[in-house]
Amino acid sequence: MAASDPPSPDMSPADPLAPPVVLVPESRLVVLIVDDVPDNVAPLHDALDDAGFAVLVALDGEAAVRRAQQARPDVILLDAVMPGIDGFEVARRLKADPRTAPIPIIFMTGLTETEHLVAALGAGGVDYVTKPIKPREVIARMGVHLAQARHLRQGAVERSQARNALDAFGYATITVRARDGRLMWQTPLARDLLLRYCGTEAPATPDVVLQWLARLLPELQAADAAQRPEPPRLTLDQGPRRLTFRLHQRVGDEEADELGVGEPGDWLIVMQETSDASVLEALAQAFGLTAREAEVLYWVVKGKINRDIGDILGASPATVKKHLERIHAKLGVETRTAAAAMAINRVPLLRPQHGG
Repeated sequence: MAASDPPSPDMSPADPLAPPVVLVPESRLVVLIVDDVPDNVAPLHDALDDAGFAVLVALDGEAAVRRAQQARPDVILLDAVMPGIDGFEVARRLKADPRTAPIPIIFMTGLTETEHLVAALGAGGVDYVTKPIKPREVIARMGVHLAQARHLRQGAVERSQARNALDAFGYATITVRARDGRLMWQTPLARDLLLRYCGTEAPATPDVVLQWLARLLPELQAADAAQRPEPPRLTLDQGPRRLTFRLHQRVGDEEADELGVGEPGDWLIVMQETSDASVLEALAQAFGLTAREAEVLYWVVKGKINRDIGDILGASPATVKKHLERIHAKLGVETRTAAAAMAINRVPLLRPQHGG
């Protein structure tokens, strides 16, 4: 691409008809060049293309953020000084987005004063090259950071697979960012459980979980780390099922790197769903009840009235009353109190010492 050629479609700063995702061959590494001067882009574009990279270009900060989110390039070459959103702000936005945060950013700058270079690294850059750009130097610098990024990505994949494997054993995992309560990571099972019990989806953390964490914080800060007891758990009930949240750990600097769960200080929480299915089965077998009758008797033992039982089971109070009449007949009792007493006597799992 000569400097006098018109910008390619990839260089359009704001094309409303552009496809939402840029597709490139999987075998080619993707580089996003961000510079507001097309004449600066052309020689670097050609050198990278000749070296076998798939090259994308953005001519302003807004387009850079959009392209990075769409294409997830392997590396970004970012001009520091641009009109509108400058390169420092672009880098901060990309590093604040979990989808683009891992992408290494190499700043291209004509500013060589120490404070500018410090600002570039402070905004999230891993390196910088000075203008006029020397393509061979850029490619050499990119090689170092691409190798590091590949290593980190592979480690993150392995850690994610290990954590997702917990789903098979009924343990779901989430990570909540300590500084603002944002849900940063979740296993597939955790996503399903939070949606079913709390009606929320990432990045929103359920309010009840945030309130629980806020209550735990003073206790954790006050206790000695070596003698700290296990923090109280949070339990949400949904019919005979319940979802328990256990604070696994407040991730520290080294743990954050090792576990790949976000920033130091994030909350790593393990969730597990349990149910009283065994209790319901025991009730049904002990008295010859149907599955629905066993559920009604279970909630009678828990002290619920017909209206509440109907709300829990999705039935009308009249339907609950009919089930209860049949339960009385099968147990040979006349009142709900007598039915509850007989159930507790016959089914030990309903007794408090067994978790009822």
